[in-house]
Amino acid sequence: MNHEQALDYLKRNHRGVLTTMKKDGRPQLSNIAYMLDDDGTIKISTTNDRFKARNIEKDGRVSMMALGDNWYEYVVVEGNGKVSPEGELAELRRVYEAIAGQPHSNWQEYDAAMLQDHRVIISINIEKLYPLSQ
Repeated sequence: MNHEQALDYLKRNHRGVLTTMKKDGRPQLSNIAYMLDDDGTIKISTTNDRFKARNIEKDGRVSMMALGDNWYEYVVVEGNGKVSPEGELAELRRVYEAIAGQPHSNWQEYDAAMLQDHRVIISINIEKLYPLSQ
């Protein structure tokens, strides 16, 4: 798999496992839904009180394994993450639509839930992708 194929794989799939660093140095793994944005960053919606968000605020180093339907086909992303401020509703809507493949049936209800849940966006700048062919 070359770099372009890896990016295409990330764009076609939306499930993965995110690894962040706990304060004791051990990895924290989280099942996630993600999107690959047009600017080449990974976007994940989560609540601000989740360990993944708190870990990234302390140490931005992350790894993520993207999975499709074939268990033996995957892409690993290494990079740095950052957490957005709460209430970025337009961005939360974009992430939802990209992952769900369609608009929400009631955006007012969705926005209210996002604010009530204290939702944030984790953005990951991709530094390395693998497996890639040599």
